[in-house]
Parts: sequence; structure tokens; C-alpha cells
Amino acid sequence: MTQLTPDLLERAARVRLACFDVDGTLTDGRLFYDAEGRESKAFHVLDGQGLRLLEDNGIAVALITARRSAAVQSRARDLGLQHVHTGVKDKAATLRMLCASLGLSASETAHMGDDLPDLPALMLAGLSAAPANAHPWVAERVHWRASAKGGHGAARELCDLILEARGLRAAVLERFGAA
Repeated sequence: MTQLTPDLLERAARVRLACFDVDGTLTDGRLFYDAEGRESKAFHVLDGQGLRLLEDNGIAVALITARRSAAVQSRARDLGLQHVHTGVKDKAATLRMLCASLGLSASETAHMGDDLPDLPALMLAGLSAAPANAHPWVAERVHWRASAKGGHGAARELCDLILEARGLRAAVLERFGAA
């Protein structure tokens, strides 16, 4: 995990929109197909809880993925996420569109991704992040790297960083009776 510097915490404190790639970030990157060609994915519950915590604390969450997937749509519905963009060829353009529609600047966004198609959005976001097992060319260009791998809690680490930097940790813990 990348060290928590004052610059990193300042970037995280500004986040009002957190965007996540799916394959390799919210999943471990493997694709499973049954005999009929239907795809399935495994999502980590810790990541889902983190996404909900962001939303419940006024930080919008968006999924931006290059693949079209019914599993992603199902997971997004399960989590109550409104901003779900599948089949995206230009993730930076989608991030800019989200900023415009939400009245945000790019400096108020975070993007977490693991591979080359994520680079344009990562370079645009005010806080760029990657799972521990991101491709090296991506990992060396982000502001922060999780200690967990994609699909194994990396997204939750970013969610917790944002909540902590925005001073929301105590409120979250209080909500769960652990103040």
C-alpha cells in the first residue's frame, strides 16, 4: 500500500465521485463462462460494503467498464448504484460526462483501475488508485495503490481511505454501534 502522505489525504478529502473499473478491480479479473456462453463474475462483499458506505455518506459511486456484462448490472442493482457504464471505450470521456452531469471538477473525483484502458481516466482523476496486482505500467502512474488485489478488498481500501480523509470514520463506526 502506498504511504498516506498529506498530498494523498488532501486528494482523498476532495473526492465527491469515486469511479471503479470492474474486471481486475472489483473482480479478480478472471472471466467464467458456462456451457451456454453465459458469463459470471465473483465480487467481494467488503468492496460492496465500501461502495455503499460512500453512497450513504454523500459520495457518488460509478462503475466504468469496457465489457458489457449482465453480472455487472446485477451487482450494481444489488448495491443500488445509479451510475453504471458498461461497454465503455473511452473511460476518460465517461468520467468527464459524469463530472459535467454532477457539477464536479475532475479534482473532485477518484478512479480505481488496473490496466491500460484505465490510464486516461486515471490521469484525469484528482485521485488515481490501483489494486496491488495492477499492471506495472498502471501501478507506477497512480497516486495510491491498495495492499489488496483486485476482487479481494482493494476497492474497500480506497473507500475507507476516502471516508477517513473526509473525516467520516467516526460517523460510520457510530452507525454500526462501534463509536
